[in-house]
Amino acid sequence: MASNKLVSIEIDVQDIGTYVHDMETEYDENDMSRMGKLQELKRNLRPLAALSFASVLQATWEFLLISNTQALDNGGMAGLLWTYMWTFTGFCFIIASLSEMASMAPTSGCQYHWVSEFASPRYQRVLSYITGWMSVLAWQAGAASGSFLTGTVIQALISVGNEHYRPQNWRATLLVFSMIILIFLFNVYAGKYVSPIQNILLVLHILSWVATVIVLWTMAPCQNAKSVFTEFQVSAGWDKIGLALLIGQVSAIYRSLSSDATAHMSEEVRNAGRYVPLAMFWGFVINGILAFIIISTLLFAMPSVNNALNDPSGFPFIYVFKQAVSPAGVKGLTAIILIPVIFSNILFNASTARQTYAFARDKGLPFSTWIATIDQKSKLPVNSIGLSCVISGLLSLINIGSDTAFNAIISLNVAALMWAYAVSITCVIYRKLYYAETLPARRWSLGRYGICVNVVALLYVIFALFWSFWPSEVPVTRTNFNWNVVLFSGVLIISVFMYFAKGRNEYKGPVVNVKTT
Repeated sequence: MASNKLVSIEIDVQDIGTYVHDMETEYDENDMSRMGKLQELKRNLRPLAALSFASVLQATWEFLLISNTQALDNGGMAGLLWTYMWTFTGFCFIIASLSEMASMAPTSGCQYHWVSEFASPRYQRVLSYITGWMSVLAWQAGAASGSFLTGTVIQALISVGNEHYRPQNWRATLLVFSMIILIFLFNVYAGKYVSPIQNILLVLHILSWVATVIVLWTMAPCQNAKSVFTEFQVSAGWDKIGLALLIGQVSAIYRSLSSDATAHMSEEVRNAGRYVPLAMFWGFVINGILAFIIISTLLFAMPSVNNALNDPSGFPFIYVFKQAVSPAGVKGLTAIILIPVIFSNILFNASTARQTYAFARDKGLPFSTWIATIDQKSKLPVNSIGLSCVISGLLSLINIGSDTAFNAIISLNVAALMWAYAVSITCVIYRKLYYAETLPARRWSLGRYGICVNVVALLYVIFALFWSFWPSEVPVTRTNFNWNVVLFSGVLIISVFMYFAKGRNEYKGPVVNVKTT
């Protein structure tokens, strides 16, 4: 009799699991049907894997540790710490707003789709088209920047213990090519293993952080708290500390971007309307906390800001590592950081490819049919993945001739994404104010204070976008001029031209396929 009861319980548990899976499938089917999209990609990302994807791709603490020169130049220790804190706070409002929209319309297209669906019918097509172009180019530039930064760190490591080595642009480009090949092979041939791999990567992401923090806490010299929290310093030539801090905040802004990456994987996440927003928001918060601790640790272990900025490696964090461990230890500790950074680049390409695939699916790009083709065996956008890798390779070639031109192109990532955020948030505010009853149902909601969150997010986006155009130092020369403003304006003009030349005849916007509820 007892045995029969046990069997009954096991069957009940199995039935519950089946029921939950069926409910998740039904939610996803309803969302795709409402948006008028076919389910072409395989939904193999479970909730934990989605959270891992968000955390590992953002790699906030890793990239902020590696790339913080502008903040140290424009604010010193206290400047780096406090600009990160207010950037994190501002981005919490942005991510919360984007997460709610991801719950309303969980699609790989994200911003351009949300603009198409939520904007005024009079402007939705042109705004959606321009936002789609800006988003695609921003993600493509971001994919190139991650691989390039990885290559420059590897070159810096070679110089540790070898004072005669001089980093060369062409060598960095070769390292970028190696990174691109790895990215393509992983995303195409290991795509079906993405869910279990994600969980391993999350563990690696956390363990690397633990190892770095422990080494610096136990082996590095300790700076006093007053210097870390209250002493500001300007090395970039600005005569006002407040102005310098506003310019230096770009380091933190750059590493907070792309926190919406999981939304571009929405069509591969189970019960995306619920778990994509959760992964986006909590992935950002968890990474933000880890980044605050690692930055505080780095600053307490930094004996001199000037020496850190002038280290032969070109990276302040390597200078700090040298104060704590031997040259061999510096290489080992940096390798521990580079491993999750490399996987971040791989996942960034995956998200970039989904963004590109989605916009091509809606006829927003040249050769859309080819770009939006899905490999029927792997259920992956292989053509889009390959195209993204080719674009990264072509951009890296520019670095051989001019690193100024290359840095200008990858800096487009900041301004273009900010544009996409600003337009989509503005559109959802418009819809909430005038036609709130027409908004889609969502399973992750900001509630009664949602519009307040959206307004604060929009104000912060405009604030951050404005300061992203400023040069990092004075006097301004052709080399240190912030060409971001020129490229952003150029891409915006090209997008408008493409719309009137081609887009207005071919691009209808995803809203034409959306079914009213």
